Amino acid sequence: MSATEYLRVSDLHAFYGESHILHGIDFSVRRGECISLLGRNGAGRSTTLRAIMGLTGKRSGSIMLNGREVIGMAPHRIARLGAGYCPEERGIYASLSCEENLMLPPRLGSGGMRIDELYEMFPNLWERRNSQGTRLSGGEQQMLALARILRTGARLLLLDEISEGLAPVIVQKLGEIIAQLKRRDYTIVLVEQNFRFAAPLADRMFIVEHGQIAGEIAQHELNDKLGYLQEMLGV
Repeated sequence: MSATEYLRVSDLHAFYGESHILHGIDFSVRRGECISLLGRNGAGRSTTLRAIMGLTGKRSGSIMLNGREVIGMAPHRIARLGAGYCPEERGIYASLSCEENLMLPPRLGSGGMRIDELYEMFPNLWERRNSQGTRLSGGEQQMLALARILRTGARLLLLDEISEGLAPVIVQKLGEIIAQLKRRDYTIVLVEQNFRFAAPLADRMFIVEHGQIAGEIAQHELNDKLGYLQEMLGV
């Protein structure tokens, strides 16, 4: 790995039971960079995030995280190396308050944000800190899921469809938070269907098709490659 690389995925294959989902995924992410995995449903984008965290079945290839090979590691060990995964389903506990949900995961790294910092970044959560998980809106649940990861000390954020089904004002707020995290040198992998959300945030975009990387587009190439994107994604 080069000194600037935080994550390198090489020839990654992943399976659910007998189903072979990823067929040799290759990409890298530099420290402090935001990349987006774009593609149609079923292309293998979410499975890529799950495979990085060790949450799929059998997997092979190489996943280098901050200089460490993690392909054979259990998920809790990968988390301790600084990876945080925000699943599409968010994983909010309905019977716990907003603040209890936020405090639930342990701190795994020294750089975890303090609760006052998180409430400053997510003022909605401060207002709703005593509300049960079931009473939070979809946008509030998404903010809580992201805040919970930031408290653990993770420096690599794997974010799966965080804009899906949310009101435009909430999507805009999440975009502002991701831009702020980039300025703080977090490394971010976004899986998104919402191209318009991902495009301004991502330094590079990778097109995933049939469990492989079919193309790469840098931020400065967007205008010239919109036709290609429309063909690949139907945007």
